[in-house]
Amino acid sequence: MSLPKRVFLTEVGPRDGLQNEQQPVPVDIKVGLCERLLAAGVGNLEATSFVSPKWVPQMADAAQVMARIPRPAGVTISVLTPNIKGFEGALAAKADEVVIFGAASEAFSHRNINCSIEESINRFTPVANAAKANGLRLRAAVSVAFGCPYQGEVPVSSVVDVVKRFRDMGCDEIGIADTIGVANAEQVKRVLEAAAREYPLDQISGHFHDTYGQAIANVYASLQVGVSRFDASIAGLGGCPYAKGATGNVATEDVLYLLDALGIETGISLEQMVDAGQWISAFLGRKSMSRAGNALHAKKLSREEKAQAA
Repeated sequence: MSLPKRVFLTEVGPRDGLQNEQQPVPVDIKVGLCERLLAAGVGNLEATSFVSPKWVPQMADAAQVMARIPRPAGVTISVLTPNIKGFEGALAAKADEVVIFGAASEAFSHRNINCSIEESINRFTPVANAAKANGLRLRAAVSVAFGCPYQGEVPVSSVVDVVKRFRDMGCDEIGIADTIGVANAEQVKRVLEAAAREYPLDQISGHFHDTYGQAIANVYASLQVGVSRFDASIAGLGGCPYAKGATGNVATEDVLYLLDALGIETGISLEQMVDAGQWISAFLGRKSMSRAGNALHAKKLSREEKAQAA
């Protein structure tokens, strides 16, 4: 199969990335990051999460962030909504899309939310129904689809089962997530091809973590299957509490560097995303996790130094 001519990226840095930060990130910084990402051409922005501040204090300012971020025409602003209370917050904040999730591993589901996969997904039925009733887009994520920190290998059949449950719930997009970053390219092809037998390929997205440095290879493997939707996080923000040493989500700059080299359209400026990644990394007081971003930034500084010396 030929590679897609256009890819749609969902930028998850402001939510999935910053959510993992221990230091408090002020509203001004969150809004500033969103402004930079949208200015670069991001078409789907996962801006925040309407969750209990008791469990995720970093997202306690969700309503404030949503009230202040720009809303360019044609852009989808997404938020994570784990329950109906979260959905009500999302609706009041005028989100365009809500995101729900379910694990492909029974061990992961029981260990983290103390219930079975079926019970966990049933909890999202009211959220799904409310989203449809209010005209919001509904996106789902299948977590630990390629490996679980508790049970190890995850059968492809388990992933497909969750995909079918989300399909029957009426989801507009289903993401297949390598939550702990253990997938390899051949495994990615196998799982995505199986999922595509039960759900439209053009509505399937890939969500990869770079724990073992395989995320870009897994994005390319997904492209070979025909997947044209991916999640990515500016500067590789994020992490995973279940995988020590995990470097978080695949960096948006790295994905864009690959796609630009392949001649695949995204509508997003790599140069502006590199600047955004360096900006947020500077605030956080550490180097960006994006290899392409750091290399391109270094090249830019070198050009500027030469221009000043001339």
